[in-house]
Amino acid sequence: METRHLVRIALFAALLAVLGLFPAFNLPFVAGVPITMQTLGVMLAGVLLGARYGTAAICLFIAVVLLGAPLLAGGRGGIGVLAGPTAGFLIGWIPGVAVTGWVMARLVRLPVLWAAIVASIVGGIVVVYALGIAWLAFSAKLSLQQAALGSLLFVPGDLIKAVAAGCVAEATRRLQPSLFVRQH
Repeated sequence: METRHLVRIALFAALLAVLGLFPAFNLPFVAGVPITMQTLGVMLAGVLLGARYGTAAICLFIAVVLLGAPLLAGGRGGIGVLAGPTAGFLIGWIPGVAVTGWVMARLVRLPVLWAAIVASIVGGIVVVYALGIAWLAFSAKLSLQQAALGSLLFVPGDLIKAVAAGCVAEATRRLQPSLFVRQH
């Protein structure tokens, strides 16, 4: 792996940590699952780094968190986060970023803005929610329907994040094309 790829992986792991500094907003209707900015980082890693390097960045970040660094929104970290209601969403970031990057690479006929929005929705929302909702239902002893309905509250914000990821991808393509490579 080239040094530039290692640097990008580390930078995106650091970006996720910075996005964790934004205060988590807890909804009273969904037990222990906060609204955070970190899902935007997952989407950006997929659309800008691609499936392989985006996944490496997310795995690096999660490994650091599991080692105890309090980098998740609200200052959470440590192996104990895997026992909480958000564990499915956290683990869902890994296939979510991989799918985001994979979809982005296949939508080469679409303008970058739209390809990034679609990729972010498919990987950063649909895939992450699938795992997150399943774990939330299990850990909070809810039905899948209850967990899914509670998670609907997060969709508008995540759609805004998908549009933001698309805008950042388009701006990156225009301002610094050498940093933006759509990989197959």
